[in-house]
Amino acid sequence: MDAVTKRTKGINEIVTNQSSKGVGNFAAMLEQKLRDKTAKIGVIGLGYVGLPLAVEFAVKGFETVGIDLDPNKIDSLNAGKNYIQDLRDEVVEGCLKSGELRAQRNYDGAGALDVLYICVPTPFTTNKDPDISYIVSAAESIASQLRDGQLIILKSTTFPNTTEGVVLPILEATGKKVGVNFFLAFSPERIDPGNQKFTTSNTPIVVGGVTTACTRLAVLTNEQIITQVVAVSGPKVAEMEKLLENIFRSVNIALVNELARLCDRMGGINMWEVVDAAGTKPFGYMPFYPGPGIGGHCILIDPYYLAWQARAHDFETNFITLAAETNESMPFYVKDLVFRAVADLPVRLRDAKVLMLGVAFKRDVDDTRHSPAIRVMEILMDDGVRNIAYCDPFVPSLWVKDCEFTAQAPTKETLDAADVVVITTDHSSYDYDFIVQHSQVVIDTRNATKHITDPLHREKIVLLGSGAKPSAHAYGR
Repeated sequence: MDAVTKRTKGINEIVTNQSSKGVGNFAAMLEQKLRDKTAKIGVIGLGYVGLPLAVEFAVKGFETVGIDLDPNKIDSLNAGKNYIQDLRDEVVEGCLKSGELRAQRNYDGAGALDVLYICVPTPFTTNKDPDISYIVSAAESIASQLRDGQLIILKSTTFPNTTEGVVLPILEATGKKVGVNFFLAFSPERIDPGNQKFTTSNTPIVVGGVTTACTRLAVLTNEQIITQVVAVSGPKVAEMEKLLENIFRSVNIALVNELARLCDRMGGINMWEVVDAAGTKPFGYMPFYPGPGIGGHCILIDPYYLAWQARAHDFETNFITLAAETNESMPFYVKDLVFRAVADLPVRLRDAKVLMLGVAFKRDVDDTRHSPAIRVMEILMDDGVRNIAYCDPFVPSLWVKDCEFTAQAPTKETLDAADVVVITTDHSSYDYDFIVQHSQVVIDTRNATKHITDPLHREKIVLLGSGAKPSAHAYGR
């Protein structure tokens, strides 16, 4: 047994064996409510993390209240409609009809809830500083109704010491004591939109409480709906662990993105083939692939959360920050690829018709948060390209720089009208043979066209990270 496994096992044993005696009756009462499923659960923030969490508790028979200040979400749920792609409509509708799940746009009755999860957004400012105002607001709203025996679990991704340095003082300002009157823990979300294998219920999670009693109750709460719950020594470890998960990916993606640009410069080396070849090594290597940039909430934002806090300790996370900057530069590089393609066409840049294939941040989802495709559109528009259209079966409409766009179907006519087609999201529903056949030039940032071998079609493709350029007569189709 390695050191990490021993340490985790030891913490879990302490949490499991810790008696409620000595921390008052409030812990024992909450524990009993959780075990007999009479505990009332509250989930603040009904987005990609919060709504699936609320549904899991409702399905398990817990009375669950979802709180969100967005009236559109609340109206949708109250009408029995689901808006999260990863949830089955009939499951959400069933929870709402049964009354196990109800949604509201205020904190009325929050004091009657036994467990409150905080699943609110944590964006960053234009200066890349953390914005935890949603966490602060949620904590203040809870504090206004805080009662003895409540458990608060923060799930929003944030920097270390948010739970104990920000949320805890707000709650203890009521005069109540953590670990005695109320309980507080951090348990980071691990949602992967579009993942059909790992969901809220079967993805292992980490929990770190402010006190041992806090950890024990938070573990027990999560065990009601999640298969594996791992306890760590405290909130700071859990907060840093979450950042490590995503920064690990950010750094490795940045590495292959930089090498992809080098392969483009050198010519004759396909970075995608290089990654696959390296992937044949059965140890000491994990494949990551280049692309037009990174999107979603976590991987893009987390490096800046840690960098911001590091500066408060007179420490610069140079390596991590450089990786984040490398990934953020990729949409600009895709723009350059578009400009190069247009330069060889008999059309002025301002008149060029650019068709974006996919605007979600990843394949087969409707999530556009920080999508690199949208960033490419913004950069093109800033540089004078105004004739832009997009196709995406998951995103019917979109606002970019105060302009509304409506999704088009990738028909022969749509493709034929475009001067340049840019594959920015490789949705599995696309017929890439058809797309390449009816396009003039295709810039493939996802290696979606790797299976195409026809020389006449292959010569139309500019593959990011391969140094490939369309032949001269490819522009004439």
